Amino acid sequence: MDLVVLLIIVTSGISIYAWQNHSLLERWIFSPYRVQKNREYHRFLTSGFLHADWMHLIFNMFSFYSFGQLVLQRMQIEFGGLNGMLVFLLLYVGGIIVSDIPTFFRHRRDARYVSLGASGGVASVIFAAVLFYPVAPEGGGILIFPIPFRIQPFVFGFLYLAYSYYQGRRMGDNINHDAHFYGALYGVVLTMLINPQAGLDFWQQISDKYL
Repeated sequence: MDLVVLLIIVTSGISIYAWQNHSLLERWIFSPYRVQKNREYHRFLTSGFLHADWMHLIFNMFSFYSFGQLVLQRMQIEFGGLNGMLVFLLLYVGGIIVSDIPTFFRHRRDARYVSLGASGGVASVIFAAVLFYPVAPEGGGILIFPIPFRIQPFVFGFLYLAYSYYQGRRMGDNINHDAHFYGALYGVVLTMLINPQAGLDFWQQISDKYL
């Protein structure tokens, strides 16, 4: 089975089950305070398989599927079938874990703060795709509501980072924007570490199109 589809099935199954099983939700949700107090480090990972509701789950999994297929195929082309899947898992699972580290330090003394969702891992995969494919074919691109036209992936990337950073500092809603921001950065850094040519190719594609 396709690794991306398998991860979507597992994440969806656990999320739906946790909605009916509050004790599992409590044991797995990311609580920086409990991580520090009780050394429950598993929450860095397990929280990535939980979602707040259907909208949260569908949005994350649709985004993951849309970009994950591109990135998984690219990783398997460059590193081979099995190794490509392992690198992809490092990107996705690592994004879930690493993206919550700043949140941990920011909220470790706040007993009321909790977060959940695969957004950090999804952002890592999305930004690996943006790095590999910054310029869409003619007529392609990414739609962002309420912008009524498609924008190039690299433009989306800059807007996404700026928005996530701003909202993370503002803390005006119940969304963990820091996980989005740091998950995206992790995706870029890891992709460039395992494929240093990716950064040069990123700039070359943009310059070929616009410069």
